Order: sequence, then C-alpha cells, then structure tokens
Amino acid sequence: MAQKTTRVFAKKPGWKDEFNYQGKPDTNKWNYDLGCNWYNDEVQCYTNRPENVRVENGHLTIEARHEKMEHREYTSTRLLSKGKGDFVYGRFDVRAKLPRGIGTWPAIWLLFSDTPYGNRGWPENGEIDIMEHVGFDPDHVHGTIHCAAFNHVQGTQKGTKKSVKGLEEEFHTFRCDWTPNNIKIFVDDQEYFSFDKPANATWKEWPFDHPHHLILNIAVGGGWGGQKGIDPKAFPAKMEIDYVRYYPLK
Repeated sequence: MAQKTTRVFAKKPGWKDEFNYQGKPDTNKWNYDLGCNWYNDEVQCYTNRPENVRVENGHLTIEARHEKMEHREYTSTRLLSKGKGDFVYGRFDVRAKLPRGIGTWPAIWLLFSDTPYGNRGWPENGEIDIMEHVGFDPDHVHGTIHCAAFNHVQGTQKGTKKSVKGLEEEFHTFRCDWTPNNIKIFVDDQEYFSFDKPANATWKEWPFDHPHHLILNIAVGGGWGGQKGIDPKAFPAKMEIDYVRYYPLK
C-alpha cells in the first residue's frame, strides 16, 4: 500500500521582513490601502504617514490615532504585500504585540490577489484571518476563513477563538499553515483552528488554490470592533510586529 506523503514547508523563509532598518516599510515588499471609506462600518482613515506606520527599534509599528481627517475622527494604516508578496500555500509566521483599548480591531490576514471566481470579489475569492482581536475582549484571538459558502455575512464562517493572556503586553507568534487540502491556525505554535477542504468541493467551498497576499492593519470601530463603543482615551494604540516570515510548501 502506498504511503501518504506528508506535506512539509521549506526550512528557510522564501519571503520575509525582519524590520532591521529605520523609517518607512520596505517599498520592495509593502504597499498601502489608503482612504477614509471602508467596510464593516469602520471609522478610520488609512494613511501612509510616519505618524501611522514606521519601522523603528527592530519593529514595524502600526499606530491608530484619535485625530480628525476628512470626515473621520481616527487614522491608522493598512499595509499589504499585494504585487510584492503573493502566495499560494505555505506557512506564515508573524510575531506581534497587539494594541490595547476598546474600539481597536487589529488583524493579520490573507486576502485574494486575483479574482478567478464568482463575482470577482469578496467573499468568493477567499480570506484567511490568521489573527483578529477586538479591544473589548482583550484575552482572545480569533482564526477564521471566509468564502462563498462560509462567511460572516451569512453567519456561516468557519473559525474559532483561543484564550491567550498578555496579548497587549507581550509578543506572540501568529501562524498559518496552508496546504492544498487544509488550513491550520496557531498561536505560539498551539493549533486552535483547522479547516479541511470539503469532499467534492467547488470554488464556493474552497477558493484557497490561487494567490493571496498578506495584510497588516488596525481598524477602528466597525460592526465587530465597535460593538462596545470606542474609547478615545485608548489612542494612540499600537500594533508592533517583530517579523513576518513566509515558508513555501515543498
């Protein structure tokens, strides 16, 4: 009987940022989503200003601030690797310390880079949330996937949460292992969510077979992050990231 082949990841990163420099994020690796009109009833403007995003002391800092810009009262940054880091399968490790404060909604996630399926947008083409956190529930992180069949709009998303102490005081490693048949999510190498490709799946159940890119951001308020309101005194609120590492699937 033939033995099942174990899928393994490369031992060395194929793409990474260790943030061992000063100033703006590396333009060879990162782009920005900019503007003041976002999804989920969020209330921030996203900028590329050093007040909101910078590399210093060996860390990437994303800082959400209570300050007026256009018709919004908050600013932040949404950093993405699209066009400079697009991935199909692999292991992702992101070591980060999360912001403190009611109204913060930081995330480390993967979103489709191209649009082969359905209406050529979300959720048909896939989203993998490696880490989400809401400031009113400071001791939990969430790992989730979204697609046409399973998403939060329908209330059918697949995901779970894990209790972790010290998310806002200490660095923790958020990890995703993505293969052609499974997605697993970890914190500090402890697996707490797994999603298997369903039998006879179409793109509606499994769009996770084409390029996705990494996004790092802090949203403010919104349908989830703002459920308990927004505490203006919590700002500025920072997410600090020690490193981002991607290990290709062999």
